[in-house]
Amino acid sequence: MRAADLITATLLMLLGGVVIVDAVRLGIGWGTDGPKSGFFPFWLAFVLVMASAVIFLQAAWRRRAKPFVRREQLGPVLKVLWPAAAMVVVMQFVGLYVAAALYLGFYMRWVGRHRWASVVGLSLGIPLLTFLVFEKWFLVPMPKGPLERWLGY
Repeated sequence: MRAADLITATLLMLLGGVVIVDAVRLGIGWGTDGPKSGFFPFWLAFVLVMASAVIFLQAAWRRRAKPFVRREQLGPVLKVLWPAAAMVVVMQFVGLYVAAALYLGFYMRWVGRHRWASVVGLSLGIPLLTFLVFEKWFLVPMPKGPLERWLGY
């Protein structure tokens, strides 16, 4: 567990450092119309680096080393990891909304063992609601695939 904490904290500090450098490039001060583009990313990354540093120091000072995951715990972890990784890969070909529908449906049925009516309703409803919120209300384009292009989006 100690090694996992040290590695994770280090990676998060590096990621935070990259964000801080880019935020400074964008400007972290205040302009005439409010905060500059890098203001919020800078402070979020700063908090991330500080929290990661605390975790790093706590892990470094810890004497007892417990395993990060025991063999019997690995199954449930992989049961979460593999469908999520598959969704990221599938999203490249079918877009976010279709990949999310497939992921939710698969996960609800395979892990949750929910009824088919719930699986179909939620795995279609949640991506549809997400589409409306991001694409229509906030006007934020998300990755789309062939289905959305066929529907005119």
